[in-house]
This record gives sequence, structure tokens and C-alpha cells, in this order.
Amino acid sequence: MFRSSIIVRWSMAVVLFLAVVSLLRFKPWQHKSEQGSTWSDRREVLKVAFLPVTCHLTCPVTDFASKASKSTRFESQRFTDFPTMAESIKAGRIEAAFMIAPLAMKLREEGVPVKILYLGHRDGSEVMVGKNTDIKSLRDLRGKTFAIPSRYSNQNLVIQKLMEEQGVSADEIKFVEMPPPDMPGALAAKAIDAYFVGEPFGAKAELDGSGRVLYYAKDIWPHFISCVLVVHENLIKEHPTQIAELVRGIAQSGEWAETHRVDAAKVVSPYFRQDEKLVCYVLTEPPDRVSYRMLNPTDQEMEQIRDMGIKAGILTTKVEMKDLLDRSFVPKDIKAADVDMTTAGQPN
Repeated sequence: MFRSSIIVRWSMAVVLFLAVVSLLRFKPWQHKSEQGSTWSDRREVLKVAFLPVTCHLTCPVTDFASKASKSTRFESQRFTDFPTMAESIKAGRIEAAFMIAPLAMKLREEGVPVKILYLGHRDGSEVMVGKNTDIKSLRDLRGKTFAIPSRYSNQNLVIQKLMEEQGVSADEIKFVEMPPPDMPGALAAKAIDAYFVGEPFGAKAELDGSGRVLYYAKDIWPHFISCVLVVHENLIKEHPTQIAELVRGIAQSGEWAETHRVDAAKVVSPYFRQDEKLVCYVLTEPPDRVSYRMLNPTDQEMEQIRDMGIKAGILTTKVEMKDLLDRSFVPKDIKAADVDMTTAGQPN
């Protein structure tokens, strides 16, 4: 009898153990709650490429805001340079990105079916030189090394125009292409003498004490355009509703950032992997250093960039604006995005 009792107890223990294992495996207590939140798992996800520059600030803001939405989830994908981004678009690894406008035109010229749907910003770029140098104009940079983010950047085109105005020939300044995050360190190490880039990599040299602003882009070219939202035509055709949500999200994120600059710095700093104080400085000192309004480009603006690109020899074809621009997704009424700051500033 005693032995039978032991067998019974062992059998019950085995049954209980199997029941516990089954419970832990299938987690029935989660199924009920997941049934109420499966909208977050069922949402479509669109990755949008960006660089950690304030020209692309509306991309991570849209990412952050869409975390709590019940529609498409827009995940920002960080790059550190434009050539890699362009190659990713060509290879089909990404289908939406913020990139410099002339590079978008170059992709179209090369047969990559992309469209410009919106702008990323206005202004927000500076020409930086060493803090303790006597450089007062481009004429003082003759024989020196000047870094640009890409030969296909508007920064390059603007500098070429300014050189012409100041009587500096193309061979008198040595231009090098450099990823924006590397520029402040290169200036501090005196590996370069100047650079022209989107923020916060101008302000970084200012705050580090190694650089000063020679020119604000907005003073050289009012309402300066650097970067645009580029989307592959296949994505536009196959998911027009999703693309409409993206453009609306970018527009509303820009409107929100205009009136919530300190909050915007807190939101994007983890995405940029930059000090929040640095980003806040860019967005507030002065407040018009970069703007996120007037983001619907005109034909005239894009034609000017195209023609400057042809003159500079980086473009060869007069791409028609009807083939390049698609404004059909731009919202008629733009209101500020609804951004919940509860988790802002936390690592992604």
C-alpha cells in the first residue's frame, strides 16, 4: 500500500509538472491581452532612411509619433552617408528616404524610378571654419581643404555659385567628400580647413570651441533646400494610402517641431545619437536656423537645382518636373502632430 501511495504521488507530480510546462509555453494569460492589442502587430511597417542631421528631423519625429498610432508604423533607418543610402535604393533594400536633392535627380537620371514627394526642411546648413582663423570669405580658403557631404549635394552647388560670385576658380579650393558626422572632428584636428553641412554638425564645432560659422545657408540662399523625401515609384503605385500617411506624418511632424523645438530635440536625440543639448541649440539658437514649414517644393526651385547641377557637371539631363515631382500626397491642411512625450529621450 505504501508503495502504491508513492506511485500515485509521483504520477500526480509528473502531471502537475507537465501542466506547468504547458502553461509557461503557451502563456494563456497573454492571449487575451494580445487579442486586444493585435492592431499594433498587424500594422504595416515602412522603413524610411535618414541621416542624423536636422534636415531629416521630421523622419525620426514621424517614427516616434507613429509608435502610438493605429495606422502604418514608420520606422526610421539611420545611415551615416549618402552614397550608401543611394546604393541601398538602387539595390531595392529601401524604397523611401530623405536625401540631398541633386542626388535624387541623379538617381532619376540613371533610370532609378524615384519621385520627390516633399522637402525635409528649409535652411539648416552652415559653412564652418576654424574658430581662431582669419578666414572671412571663400577667397581666404584658396589653397585650403573644404569638406562637403557629397558632390551631389546642394551644399556643393551653393559653394560653386558663391565661388563664382567671389572670383574664386574651381581649382583654387580642394574639395573632399566626407560623412557629416566626421566633419567637426576633422576640423578640430586641422585635417580640413572648412566644411558645409547640415546641422547639428555645424553647431557641434561651435560648442566644442573648434569652429565658427562663416556663412549660414539661409543668408546665401534664402529658404535653402538641401534634402527631399524620395520614394520609389513601385511603392507609390502599390501602397498609395501608406505613402499618403507618410507625407502627412512628415508634414505634421514639421509643424509640431516648429512650435515644440525643445521637445523635438528630446525626441530625436536618441535617433541621431547626439547630445540633446546640441540638438536643442541648433533648433533654438537662433530659432530660424532651420525651418520645417513651406515644405512643398515648387517647379522653379527644383529646376534651379537641376540647372545648377548641370552647370556643375554632376547632372547631364534636364529631367522634367512632371517625371520628378509628385505633389498629389501633400495634405491641404497641415496641423501639428500629436506627440506623446512620455517616452521621449529614451534609447531606441
